[in-house]
Amino acid sequence: MPVKPLTFKGDKKAKKRKHRTLETADEYNHPQSQNTSIAHPPASSQGGGALTTTTTTTIQPSSSAADHDPSEDDSWTTPDAATDIAGPTLIVLPTTPPTCLASDAHGNVFASPLENIVDNYPETAEPHDVRQVWVASTVAGTGGQINLKGSHGGFLSCDRIGVLGARREARGLEEGFMVEPVMTGTDNGNNDTTTTTTTTTSTGGVANARMRWRIRTSATKTAEGDQGKRYICAVVTGGDDDNEKEDGKETAEKEMKKKTIAISLRGDGDADSESTYLVLKMQARFKPRLMQNKETKAREKVSRRELEQAVGRKLEDDEVRRLKRARKEGTYYEEILDVRVKGKHDKFAS
Repeated sequence: MPVKPLTFKGDKKAKKRKHRTLETADEYNHPQSQNTSIAHPPASSQGGGALTTTTTTTIQPSSSAADHDPSEDDSWTTPDAATDIAGPTLIVLPTTPPTCLASDAHGNVFASPLENIVDNYPETAEPHDVRQVWVASTVAGTGGQINLKGSHGGFLSCDRIGVLGARREARGLEEGFMVEPVMTGTDNGNNDTTTTTTTTTSTGGVANARMRWRIRTSATKTAEGDQGKRYICAVVTGGDDDNEKEDGKETAEKEMKKKTIAISLRGDGDADSESTYLVLKMQARFKPRLMQNKETKAREKVSRRELEQAVGRKLEDDEVRRLKRARKEGTYYEEILDVRVKGKHDKFAS
């Protein structure tokens, strides 16, 4: 004999949920539009003809799509200031063809070719390999230094003689870097840049200038002042050699040698060298401006119940709108006091 739960007089019966089928749910989410057309068949010899009605149902996609949230944007953008750099970062090197700073599982640092790039412009570069991404973070009390952590857990480091590596899993003095902005001349798509300081526009800005970055390393010689500053650099060797020709035709071996280049990565580049001019890319959702907007929107969201609890009584519709508007404008607490005084229910007033 089955055992039933105990019931008492006055208990409310549990409501049964109605589960919509998949077809019903689709019809609910996607409104349908019906087009009715009337077709007149040709009249027969006896003057009769059936009237045919054709109904076509077209499912329209729902137009109530959620707005794009900038805080969830995974696209890559360039930082506006050195303090913006945080989270996943791509370091594009000034080489031809374009490459970026990368590290392998053994902690070796190398120049990795870029595949996701448009017309060799470094500003359009995006990583296609996890080894090309460095996670940037700052440490309080270091004067604005950042750490760059590789995909395999090792921090990018530079010793006193300029050797780069990514083997240490803890931060030390050699793992601290300073990011400095520098304005350069027009980029022709091959990373060829020249420093521009004299050409200005009528508005006071630099004409045809592009933002580049230099990453200062621990190889800096502080005793020499500004001349002793050292930066990450990429020195390119090999490549074209116009003198290697044989009977007016280059052999296949020499042509292959012509296309092969060697990129030397160091941490002791001079500030005046163009090999230290880097392009930094970061994910848009880690920009401080977007994160601040997200926090502001979170503060702006407040329910009617929370407002009534803060005031201590039931609120009218115009009072709710007034308090929500004040929360957006930053005068929330002043308006709370005014509403309390109006209702004469301020138990905290002295």
